[in-house]
Amino acid sequence: MNKLLGLGIAMVITSSILAQETNKKSFLGKALETLSHIEQNYAVEDGQQLFRETYPYNNNYNASYLGGGENSTKSNLYSYLWPFSGSLSAYVAVLEKTDARKTKAHIDKSVLKGLEQYYDKRHPAGYASYVNSAPQSDRFYDDNIWLGIDFVDLYLHTREKRYLDKALEIWTFVASGMDDKLGGGIYWCEQKKESKNTCSNAPAVVYLLKLYEATKIKTYLEEAMELYAWTKKNLQDPSDKLYWDNVSLSGKISKAKYPYNTGQMIQSAALLYKITKEKRFLEEAQESAQSGLDYFFTAPNSAKNSNSYPVLKRSDNWFIAIMLRGYIELYHQDKDRRYIDAFQSNLNHAWHAMRDDNGLFGKDWSSDAATSKQKWLLDQFAIAEMYARLAGL
Repeated sequence: MNKLLGLGIAMVITSSILAQETNKKSFLGKALETLSHIEQNYAVEDGQQLFRETYPYNNNYNASYLGGGENSTKSNLYSYLWPFSGSLSAYVAVLEKTDARKTKAHIDKSVLKGLEQYYDKRHPAGYASYVNSAPQSDRFYDDNIWLGIDFVDLYLHTREKRYLDKALEIWTFVASGMDDKLGGGIYWCEQKKESKNTCSNAPAVVYLLKLYEATKIKTYLEEAMELYAWTKKNLQDPSDKLYWDNVSLSGKISKAKYPYNTGQMIQSAALLYKITKEKRFLEEAQESAQSGLDYFFTAPNSAKNSNSYPVLKRSDNWFIAIMLRGYIELYHQDKDRRYIDAFQSNLNHAWHAMRDDNGLFGKDWSSDAATSKQKWLLDQFAIAEMYARLAGL
């Protein structure tokens, strides 16, 4: 045999064995290891329990997701609230699978301590997009919704009332972002009441349903059903049952489709079915789920995908993590494993192909390398959350 050919075959076999060995680590183990790498590479060691936005740190980073304005162009030592909030989601997902005292202590003493640096006392109180030691920053309803969901989940898991109290406080702020313009719905940003977005309405339905589960107050269920209907009427593409991004106050629809928007409506519908047992909600969740598989994944054995499983298309990893929440909730209701299997295959690939030497992940699910040099904090927390949520499924 040609020596070079033999070497090539050996390398392929070695690579295959390495992939198998790395995949043997449990998904929970992968979540914990990823969180360890995040703490090592992003933490700002000044006692505030905060993180930098990127690794390597980039003092010229532009947070374009803030919608423009002064805040988005500042050079900041700390991450904005949205990336930071991923830490709470990831650690809550781990806690739900382990009930470990160490994880609970880390949430209370580190994550929530850091979160309070963003607390903003403007009435109604909520969390601002940047730390409260800096000049006042904008407040986003969706940022607060993600936090509120995590606090309800903490309460549902621990039954510690202080978590529910915080969730109720945050909901008061979120509810202040709702009015009758466009027939209802929640704005995106308190200071920029120009559009009502799926990302502030779909997860608000999930939030309300979890509050109903926690309190059994029927008003939360009624509000959730109204908001679900509003979002479906105003922001769903009737041709494929996926969801557009936002509608402006003039009625113009931004027709971009992101994984998390559809994922949250899948979760909303699945939860509504769980609570009400109305079959239409399950059917609506299943319709959007199938379209999501067709739209947000590349089909197996196609011109663009030689793998035997559907490959996730490139996106912010956090958008994908939020989409996964919807598919997991649907799985709990109909036990259809197709989607869960697809996510697990992608996460198995990510472990041995998308990480760099620092244990940090890129965004390209079809790549065999973590190509981007600069890694965003929220992308890393999102991957950790996904491993935790898929653990044991």
